[in-house]
Amino acid sequence: MLVLQRKKNQSIIINDNIEVSVLEIGTDWVKLAFNAPKDVSILRKELIEAAKVNREAAKADSGALDAVKKMMKKEEK
Repeated sequence: MLVLQRKKNQSIIINDNIEVSVLEIGTDWVKLAFNAPKDVSILRKELIEAAKVNREAAKADSGALDAVKKMMKKEEK
């Protein structure tokens, strides 16, 4: 992991085509701006983690639903 220190209005460049700029600095937060090509996906980590949890829950629900369907078919016979 690379750790850099930047001040307000300073930037870093990633891979010659992504610029990350510091816009504002608060007591426990920082506001960043990202300038990147449209084909580069930029997402907040907590959204990716929440989506992963939702996908895993959906898989678990799907498995439970399949088990209930199998039980219902057995009872119909």
